[in-house]
Parts: sequence; structure tokens; C-alpha cells
Amino acid sequence: MISRLFRQNVSRAGLTAGVLLVAGTLTAPGAVAAVQGPGLDREALRTSLDAVHEAGMYGIYSDVRDGEQEWSGASGVADVDTRRPVRPDMVHRVGSISKTFTSVAIMQQVARGAIELDAPIGRYLPDLVPGERGRQVTVRMLLNHTSHIADYVGPAFPSLLEGKTSSVDEHRFREIAPEQLVEYGLTGQPTGEPGATPGSYSNTNYVLAGLLLEKVTGMDAERYITQNVIREAGLRHTSFPRSPHIPGPHSKAYESWYGVIDPPRDYSVYNMSWASTAGAVVSTMDDLNRFYRALLRGQLVGAAQLAEMQKTVPVAAGGGSMDYGLGIYALDLPCGRFWGHDGGVFGMATQSLSSPDGKRLVSFGVNRTKYQTVNENGEVEVSPIDVATVQHLLVALCGPAGAQVKAAQPDLVPFPVDRVSVKR
Repeated sequence: MISRLFRQNVSRAGLTAGVLLVAGTLTAPGAVAAVQGPGLDREALRTSLDAVHEAGMYGIYSDVRDGEQEWSGASGVADVDTRRPVRPDMVHRVGSISKTFTSVAIMQQVARGAIELDAPIGRYLPDLVPGERGRQVTVRMLLNHTSHIADYVGPAFPSLLEGKTSSVDEHRFREIAPEQLVEYGLTGQPTGEPGATPGSYSNTNYVLAGLLLEKVTGMDAERYITQNVIREAGLRHTSFPRSPHIPGPHSKAYESWYGVIDPPRDYSVYNMSWASTAGAVVSTMDDLNRFYRALLRGQLVGAAQLAEMQKTVPVAAGGGSMDYGLGIYALDLPCGRFWGHDGGVFGMATQSLSSPDGKRLVSFGVNRTKYQTVNENGEVEVSPIDVATVQHLLVALCGPAGAQVKAAQPDLVPFPVDRVSVKR
């Protein structure tokens, strides 16, 4: 049984629909000392992946690595009408996993001396973040979510604050500038004093980080990240799309919004300018594992910069808390500590985690989000999909030991990190 659980409060329902289990500690009585089993239990991986689809998820694809061994699989459908099957190599919107890419780019500039982590953001962007806030909020506070600048997502999609999803449809093809997203965040009510912990997860921080990157490099942020992070990591199917369409073979993206959208609606065609450097990246599960392995093995940033990225603080998100570093967070499982991120957009969600040495990794994506129901107390009810998804994660990262840890608590629920307050 899982001893520490993460609850999702519908009054903090996530726009970018994070997925899955994230930050904090997931332990099991009698299994805390369990160690990761050698190799990959391919049969258990296949069974646990199929269980997620059988529990109600339309489609899921996963890539798991242990050293040089690799397993990939897919279960379910990419299109509920045509019954086109999902494939392991499908390109997927990875949402807030984009934050790790952006953080790496910033840390590269830190290594070059172009950015100081503890310098005020007003030094670099005085017109965008003027006055006292510009003097108090540092670059580090943006990257670890302790700036307490409000999230822009609610103002960008105002109907969500009224419990409606009309603005999600109305803005499908809207082009919105990152400066406008930042203005939404800066004019919102601060969530606390700059630097105070726990921090408060805000997408505005990473749009500001992208604008900071542009200021110090003289390049478009997405172009810089593409050339110096994505290509440096050797990723072939990862990009910032140039149009509302996902490049390459992909699934549809079905959003339920906790039953408000019924039947679930496809949002795979969407202008992602609203997510910018906080969440617009597309990738494959294989590419994500390559990326986190390269990062944790020091191939993208130096040892000093990676150490800074792994200095965590408590960050509040969706009614829970996580151990957040600089664009990456820590998650403790029965078989050890893992590093990574999760993310989601309308209809797609992703989880990517790695052991500290980059040896054992899992990345998986799903094509339906906020499928859970809400009870009369406004609490999200655990879905069988949630339990099955956690089980697949445990099998993927803990091997045979993970297969023995049953995610059977009735109130276990995957915990999204990308949040905006909404009415229900």
C-alpha cells in the first residue's frame, strides 16, 4: 500500500493538465528498502501498460531504459473513431517538461557568465519587470518557482475561472505574445513574498525565463533551445512546432475537463503560443529518455550547474507539494530517488523520470486528460486509470520490486503540477 498520497483539488484544476504522479515521496510499508531490480521485466512492463488502457485510457505509449537495455510499447488507440492504434514512436505534446529544456538553456548561460542565478531579473528585463519586484525577484526564483508571480493561464483562458471551457475552443488558433502572458502574470495577485517557501508553481516564471534568454543571447528563445539543447542532446523528433499541427505521426489529444467536456474533445491541433517556453515542446518518449540521460550525465551542463539544478525547495502545486529544483524535481520511490518532470496540455500528458546516474529511465505519454470525476465535496475521485498508471511507473523504474508494490490505496491519485484555480 502507498503510504503517502497526493490529492487533486478540483478548485485548483490544472489547465495544462499535468499528469500522473509527481514530486514528493511515494513509499510502501515493508518495501522502503527495496532495490531496483536488474534488467527490464518486459512481460510485466507489457502487462502494466495494457492495464492502463484496459482501465479506460484511450492510448498510452512508453519507453523504458536500464543501461543499454531498452523496452518500448504502446497500448490502445490514437483515434477513437477510426481505431487507429497508438505507436511507441508517436510525437507528443510534452507540456511542462519544456521547463527542463528552458532551464538547461539558462544554466548554459550561467556557465558562460552571461546570467547570474541570484541576480535580480530587473537587471536584465527592467522594462518588463520594473520597480521593487524587478529588484526582489531573482533568476533562481523564476526557475524554482519561488518568485510568487501569479500564473497567467487563468487570465489567458478566462472562461475556466467560471467553470466553463468555451475560451479553450475560442482560442484554438490565437497567437499570443510571451510579453502578454507575462503581463497577465505580473498583474495578478502575488502568491507570496519573493523567495518565500514553499514556492508556488507558475508558468509565468518560465515564459520570463525565455525572454531572459532572448535578452542575453540576442536569439529567439525557441531557436536557441533548439540549437543548443535539443540538437546538443542528439534529439531527432523534438521541437517547438511552427504551426498548430503536431509534426510527425501522432495521436489525437482528448480533453475531458472532469466531465465538463462530454464526450471528450480532440485538441491535437492547437496554437501553442500560449505555452511558449513554459510548455510548447513536442517530443517522443525515446527522445525524452535521451534528453534526461544526457542532462544527468553532465552532457548538457557542467557539474556545478547540474548541482544547482538539483537544489530543491518545497513548491506548492494543486493542493500538494513537491521537491522542485531548477526546472527539474525529485521523486522518491521505494527503489530510490528519481529526477525529472511531468507536463500536460489540453488532451495530452507526459511523465519522464530518471535515476540520478541516468541509467534507469521511463517516459510515457497519454492521450486523454482530466478523465476523473468529481464528487459532491468538489474532490477528484480516483480513477482505475490512476492506479494502473502508478503501477506502470513502479514496474518501469523499480523492476521486479516495483511489480510487488501494489498501488491499492483507494485515495491514490496522480498529481498534476500545472495548475490554475477554476470554479466548478
